Amino acid sequence: MEQSNMTANNRDARSGINFIILGLLSLGACVLMGVLGAFKYLYPETLSGFEFHQLRPIHVSLAVAWIFLAAIGGIYHYLPNYRGLTLAWPKAMQVHFWIFVITGIAILTAYLMGNFGGREYWAYPPALSAPIFATWILFGVNIVFTMKKEKGPWPVYYWMWMTGIIFFLITFSEAHLYLIPFFNENIVRETTIQWKSYGALVGSWNMLVYGTAMFVMERISGDKKLAHSNQAFLLYTLSFIALMVGWAHHVYAVPSAPWVRMTAYIISMAELAILMKIIWEWRASLTPDQKHAHLQSYRFIFAADIWVFLNLILAILISIPAFNLFSHGTHITVAHAMGTTIGINTMILMGSVFLIVEELAGERFKGWTKKWANQGFWVSNLSLLVFLSALMVAGSMEAFTEWEDFYEQSEAVVPMLLTFSISGVGLLAGLWMVVVAALSLLKPNATNEEPITVNA
Repeated sequence: MEQSNMTANNRDARSGINFIILGLLSLGACVLMGVLGAFKYLYPETLSGFEFHQLRPIHVSLAVAWIFLAAIGGIYHYLPNYRGLTLAWPKAMQVHFWIFVITGIAILTAYLMGNFGGREYWAYPPALSAPIFATWILFGVNIVFTMKKEKGPWPVYYWMWMTGIIFFLITFSEAHLYLIPFFNENIVRETTIQWKSYGALVGSWNMLVYGTAMFVMERISGDKKLAHSNQAFLLYTLSFIALMVGWAHHVYAVPSAPWVRMTAYIISMAELAILMKIIWEWRASLTPDQKHAHLQSYRFIFAADIWVFLNLILAILISIPAFNLFSHGTHITVAHAMGTTIGINTMILMGSVFLIVEELAGERFKGWTKKWANQGFWVSNLSLLVFLSALMVAGSMEAFTEWEDFYEQSEAVVPMLLTFSISGVGLLAGLWMVVVAALSLLKPNATNEEPITVNA
């Protein structure tokens, strides 16, 4: 069994944490922009100096940044510190980080100046995509060649991470095909490629997130068989198929065969069901001591499982053709997307963040930081429940009530959207408490001074 010392390669460990810190800052800013955007949507005359068309892309870009940064930071941290693998290209990690920072500042500046030019998720001027693409090549080469040093069969999370990286590069390239006249001169062709690429993009970050979940579960339980089990590789297979075809149920605006959409739904639901089963069985296998040793990380992973279950119910509902005919494009669709992004992805990634916090900080994780992390967990999850419920009610009103005109419909759902916005403030408060607690323990010189030795 290989061993590694967390202080032996401090620069590698610190760089991974720097990505996580940047990701946490992105999450905090993302939720703030989301709340401001919600109130701007309801009350356009407020928040002078900001426009909804600026706040929304800032919110979306920061959300995507949070997901990728937290996953990337975890991978950079776990490989040298928990798996005992020296990074193949340590200096590239520093380059990756600073290019990401500079590009991120340029993107936010472009938004604030009203300089748009891309598409959904990538609404910034397309020239800024070049450095992002370059950093993913650096990241991919570094991680794949590092994982190649592993002796014996790869655990499932290696396959997930590698697949997520490769398909990000593919789907990111696809998302920019609109720059070619052959695509942008045909609205059906461009729309099809646009939504296909975004659906597959979500599949690529799901691979990174699910791989991170599998690693965290293995680390907490100490069960090395978990990441080599048939069930784990079934999740990988379903996630890979969902990445390839799961986008199909997002292209209702363009012609496509019904069986393609239904296949995509079935695969996506099977993927969620297997993930839920794996986490549930993992939870049942843990001893009280194992739960207590990583209590905050355990809570976030278990919360993700509850949100997987609720999102699966919603996914089944919106897969019913008669239901989908009326619900697609309403706030029900928004609830599905937000439930996945916050309830599943963010909770899993927070589980990863606090695994690192609990192991690096050790006894320092107590007092106000532990209290804030615990209270923030409950406030954010309860607020998210109200948040999504308000969206569901608003969407149901839009889908299944007859209105004289759009104005009447818009006025009728205002109370639900106001509830959604107010609960967003609660979500903001809860996540900020969690983020501040984590940041206070991840900043330089805030971790244990004593070396921590871990088994790979």
